[in-house]
Amino acid sequence: MNIFNTPYVDYNWNIPETCAHRYIVPIIIKIIRELKLSPDAKILDTGCGGGSLINHIYNMGFKNVYGFDISISGVNLAKKNFPVLENNFFVHNVYEPNLPMNIPQKYDLIISMEVIEHLYSPKTYLKNIGLWLKDDGYLILTTPFHGYLKNILISLLNKFDSHFNPLWEGGHIKFFSKNTICDLLKKTGIKPIKFLGAGRIPFLWKSMILVGKKYKTLNENFKRKN
Repeated sequence: MNIFNTPYVDYNWNIPETCAHRYIVPIIIKIIRELKLSPDAKILDTGCGGGSLINHIYNMGFKNVYGFDISISGVNLAKKNFPVLENNFFVHNVYEPNLPMNIPQKYDLIISMEVIEHLYSPKTYLKNIGLWLKDDGYLILTTPFHGYLKNILISLLNKFDSHFNPLWEGGHIKFFSKNTICDLLKKTGIKPIKFLGAGRIPFLWKSMILVGKKYKTLNENFKRKN
């Protein structure tokens, strides 16, 4: 299968946020503050949707912020709702390693919020992220959490069909545990240094948030939580 030729189903964005923004974005903002990036840091949101997260980060004082999405409706909505950032949103395919020429080619921080579970080849996606990251650059990646207790509860409550719904056009096609997503990050040159759950109670989290770094030695102030 050629992933570049697979049919794309547009997400049909009509509001700039999804329900996941409520419990994920505050944690992402907290992580960004902990990273103590320079105000001049270049930040990219891959799969920016309606642009809300990039707008939040811009309002934190970071001006070199950019976002892309394959969804034309998402990018158009982002441009409309956040006109000060109109020129910072682009339509782009995550499988294409060459970024648009009119935006920076290397970033201090890349954010991937609830994107990787929609992709046929998450490995290709993460390899591209590695290309776009500067040496010592950070990745904040979020994806729905799947663990032993949560999977048992889904089965016991007969929620399998709704949770793993195969009828959702453009929906989730990859389902990660902490172990599998960390393993994939390591195999694509990004070392996980922090793990957090988001939404609901521990080990029944809605999503998980990982911070990774493209680097050779550990940053002692930001070690991965086990």
